Amino acid sequence: MATSKNKGYFGKALKRVEDPRLIKGLATYVDDLKFPGMLHAAVLRSPHAHAKILGVKTESAKALPGVIGVYTAADVNPTCGLLPCASPMPDQKAPKHTVLAGDRVYYVGHPVAIVLATDRYIARDALDLIEADYEPLPVVVDPEKALDKDSPLTHPDLGTNVSFTWSVANGDLDGAFQQADRVIKQRMVHQRLIPMAIEPRGCVASYHPGEGTLTLWTSTQIPHLVRTLLPGMVGVPENKIRVVAPEVGGGFGSKLNLYVEEALCCHLSMRLRTPVKWIESRRENAAATIHGRDQVGEYEVAVKNDGAVLAIKSRTIADIGSYLQLLTPAIPTLTGLMLTGCYKIKAMRMDVIGVYTHKMSTDAYRGAGRPEATYVIERVMDLVAAELGLDPIKVRLKNFPKPTEFPFNTATGLTYDSGNYQGALKKAQQIAPWDDLVRWREKARQEGRLFGVGVSTYVEICALGPSKMMASGGWEWGCVRMEISGKVSVITGATPHGQGQETSFAQIIADKLGVPIEDIVVFRGDTSVAHYGRDTYGSRATALGGTALIMSAEKVIEKARRLAAHLLGAKTKDVLFRDGKFFAKGKPKKSVGWGLLAQEAYVAKNLPPNFEPGLEASSFFEPKNCTYPFGTHIVAAEIDRDTGEVQIIKYVAVDDCGHQVNPLLVEGQVQGGIAHSLGQALFERAVYDENGQLLTGEFMDYALARAKDIPDYVMDSTVTPSPSNPMGIKGCGEAGTIGATPAIANAVLDALAPLGIRHLDLPLTPEKIWRAINNSKPSKSK
Repeated sequence: MATSKNKGYFGKALKRVEDPRLIKGLATYVDDLKFPGMLHAAVLRSPHAHAKILGVKTESAKALPGVIGVYTAADVNPTCGLLPCASPMPDQKAPKHTVLAGDRVYYVGHPVAIVLATDRYIARDALDLIEADYEPLPVVVDPEKALDKDSPLTHPDLGTNVSFTWSVANGDLDGAFQQADRVIKQRMVHQRLIPMAIEPRGCVASYHPGEGTLTLWTSTQIPHLVRTLLPGMVGVPENKIRVVAPEVGGGFGSKLNLYVEEALCCHLSMRLRTPVKWIESRRENAAATIHGRDQVGEYEVAVKNDGAVLAIKSRTIADIGSYLQLLTPAIPTLTGLMLTGCYKIKAMRMDVIGVYTHKMSTDAYRGAGRPEATYVIERVMDLVAAELGLDPIKVRLKNFPKPTEFPFNTATGLTYDSGNYQGALKKAQQIAPWDDLVRWREKARQEGRLFGVGVSTYVEICALGPSKMMASGGWEWGCVRMEISGKVSVITGATPHGQGQETSFAQIIADKLGVPIEDIVVFRGDTSVAHYGRDTYGSRATALGGTALIMSAEKVIEKARRLAAHLLGAKTKDVLFRDGKFFAKGKPKKSVGWGLLAQEAYVAKNLPPNFEPGLEASSFFEPKNCTYPFGTHIVAAEIDRDTGEVQIIKYVAVDDCGHQVNPLLVEGQVQGGIAHSLGQALFERAVYDENGQLLTGEFMDYALARAKDIPDYVMDSTVTPSPSNPMGIKGCGEAGTIGATPAIANAVLDALAPLGIRHLDLPLTPEKIWRAINNSKPSKSK
């Protein structure tokens, strides 16, 4: 850690101040919370994907010693509100999703009843004593079959499995396809993924009947949004609700939601006037916490023989599961908005059909719609290069906008803030080095080995913020307070949960105020402390939350300048501020620092006229645009012909997230994102059988990447500042997840190209590759 004499914290690779408590086991997670009289909840979930509930008998469960109560839909639904969706589409059809299933269940894991007991083991045992009688109904799990006229309906009362349709289109699409020398078509499936955070969801609710106040401790990314939405479900006004997000053991978008279990625990705490805790099991987490991806698309691209891509169009089916969570409909729209990637494609159209099936809902999962878009356009670029016999690097370079063309307006209607895609690609090529990898590939092929080289040049939308494009406001809030002791309290409306912003925010404010970083404490995740906030998702916290803090620090400095002028006997306009000291022009040796100013501000005996005591300021930052980080990932991979196993030989990542507050944190975020992508590219998929049973509901069945699967990374960066915020930063939390998946896939498919294998859908498992190898017909052109 830098010492108090070390000038300039911004840009330094400092270790996270959060880490010691986490490493030593001194941090507090939801399951660490214990309160007098606390009851434990367990949820009875449907074993059927679709069934009528004929009856639920609870007498035996209620008779179990230690059981306090057993509650069904009839007990709680009349007084609990419906689960909200914050991103509805025009003419959308949606079920009324109650906290407990009423007369029908529509996915495996659907909550049917809830038990309260004196400990969690008794509560779990009581579930086995509940007698739930079901009449199974027809099931549909394939989103394409769900569109058939004779398909079972996920919600018969809606009369259709189509929830919504959404389109984005710009440019002369027909003209572009008429001008094309060639039209390339490809169907791509984005498999369903399960976030599988190491800490499952959990919450503790505590109601104070005398005050009429409710406190909810919950493992969430969005305590402020939960506080905004919860009143509609439990009937307690927002100003009597406190939501606390303690340490969160992984979110990745899966905790960017309000779930029925949180509302149930609040309701029952109010009802019984005692704290209620619920902790999710691993199988519950797999079945009843949101899933990600799950799109099937038909893609067509119009190209010229020189590799210029003129247009792209798609019809995409998004399997949104059985009901709507907070942002379910919005996620596939992000795929459409980013479909043209970092290329000058002048015309595009994407039609999305949101389809209900008897599965868990989809929602934001690390990248949230953007990984699907990047995977599509980067696979397309390789398909174009292969079909035309061109170098995939040259195809990309031909279609990039120049750095001087930014801000760059895309065919999807976005405005990219800044970019130098050529610079990142060139740097990655040099580091790899690309020419050496190509020579290595040719030598390996001469020896009969399956060796491939893949590249991905990506751009993503981050710092999600302009309120006009957000469901519930896109601003961020922050507060900076100089305490009477001269120490600094920083309060952010963002909700860090692994991103390291207790460190990076301290770095920003230490530089701004000219104080030692050790004198700063960052508070977050408690709505009674951070009164406002839009929380953490979409790689927005530092770009927006950090800017709100800078604005607040500048207000504190300006207020202190007036007080310093009074103490120095100078005019305010003549007082300068540097390195934590205020002094009059030409008199730097006679200065006052924060220690004296803080005391004077709070003791308030020697203040200028009409000066309000204290040194504190808060700010809302409303951005004018999102940010658009970008980069290039290069992968070399070799496949074992006999087993189909993929070995990553080399991994190079060059990412551009603008200025970096802390390069160590950036590297950690990108590395984690790449690990996620390795899982998606090579191992992971959520599998439901034809009856809607989840077959991959445990770590034994859901194949996460393990330590042995993670290659050594060679990482670097370029710096292209964003004009969207004063720090010039862009965001990096999802960069690895977005850039890595197509790079890995392109490398594997390049290795298989000599066998005539043009495309395989993810995940590229050993079995899938082995079958493809054994069914292949070698390409004459290779």
